[in-house]
Amino acid sequence: MSSVERMIDDILRREGGFSEHPLDRGGATNYGITQRTLSRYFGRAATVREVRELTPELARDIYEQNYYLGPGIHRLPDLVQPFIFDSAVNHGPRRAIRFLQNVCNDAGLGPVDVDGAVGPQTVDAARRAVEEMGPVLLAALIEERRNFYHLIVQADPSQEVFLRGWLRRVKEFETEAVA
Repeated sequence: MSSVERMIDDILRREGGFSEHPLDRGGATNYGITQRTLSRYFGRAATVREVRELTPELARDIYEQNYYLGPGIHRLPDLVQPFIFDSAVNHGPRRAIRFLQNVCNDAGLGPVDVDGAVGPQTVDAARRAVEEMGPVLLAALIEERRNFYHLIVQADPSQEVFLRGWLRRVKEFETEAVA
């Protein structure tokens, strides 16, 4: 099994099955794939029924193409790929990549444009960050994402219902950060 397959296995486990929580901004979701994401994939409006009937195989393809290969996460160092990939699924690829760019700049490894794109500048800064910071880089990314979750809730208190699950999701990465 390839590393991307293992990462997708972890994402599918974290995301679970069908959900249509009234406070979830993503609306109908299955395996973490929202109706909007499925619509973009199909090139037409997807129905709630299509979301409900989404297969794990199709979810895997969407994750690999749209959240891993498409945004260039596969070009980043192995240490950060699982975290950035999971962040991309949860927040969108551009936000996930901005987490990394912000941490690299904060660590003095920039300047890196905080544009949410994996270009040569970001790849180089990420490689240097892994070399210089090691697992501390992952710890800084975890903190960046935690802070972002709290900002979401601060901006929209209705989202607090999801905070505990979001923080539990991030906590899964902590063992790697202290290795």
